[in-house]
Amino acid sequence: MIKLSGVIITYNEERNIEKCLQSLVPVVDEIVVVDSFSSDNTKSICNKYNVKFIEQKFLGYIEQKNFALSQASNDYVVSLDGDESLSEALQESIISLKKNWKLDGYYSNRFNNFCGQWIKHSDWYPNKKLRVFDKRKAQWKGINPHDNVVLHNSKDKTGYLKGDILHLTYQTYSEFNLKTEHFSTIAAKAYYNLGKKAPLWKILFNPTWAFFKAYFLRLGFLDGLNGFIICVQTANITFLKYTKLRELYRNEEK
Repeated sequence: MIKLSGVIITYNEERNIEKCLQSLVPVVDEIVVVDSFSSDNTKSICNKYNVKFIEQKFLGYIEQKNFALSQASNDYVVSLDGDESLSEALQESIISLKKNWKLDGYYSNRFNNFCGQWIKHSDWYPNKKLRVFDKRKAQWKGINPHDNVVLHNSKDKTGYLKGDILHLTYQTYSEFNLKTEHFSTIAAKAYYNLGKKAPLWKILFNPTWAFFKAYFLRLGFLDGLNGFIICVQTANITFLKYTKLRELYRNEEK
């Protein structure tokens, strides 16, 4: 039977971290938490669960998560954010997997809760994530703040696990607005560093397409008012990202 490490990065997650830890305890052999010097009760909650608690200045989402992987004692990991937890079905799938691990990584769906409602459509479900994997075969990549686990070799094999990653996202509309502003700024800076441009057509077309795809093609309208709000913000974060990117280039010219 293989040994598994649960790996989490945190910052001020006192609202959600206990649920995350409780879901990992029956499944993994160690839990590693890399915390960006939280100012709330995150550390004291984690210390109740005999975790390996490491304080590390925030390096960026991708960089911080790869650092956290490097701190795990075992090669096989379950990687979660502090506001995520394993459903009972996913717990059972992973426990069974420990006795019969055959592939390089395993996907599962992420089920997102927004303002008390489980969102079943738009870009939010099924929100396929590779979170159970051999860390020797994979690492976190992407463009901050949109990170994802990528296997090193395209020939590496993956499977699918039953059950969901339960994600407690924004619990108020104000929180959603603030995060949209925050994440669009991070994305704009990441795009700027990569030399990506923000022509007018992208500012006009990309947000419109983002809304149309999420609301109509991916049936976001079936989630009612919250579905509409999510799809509007999907467009808004795209709009803000490109306008902020354009502003960065304008400031460069001054």
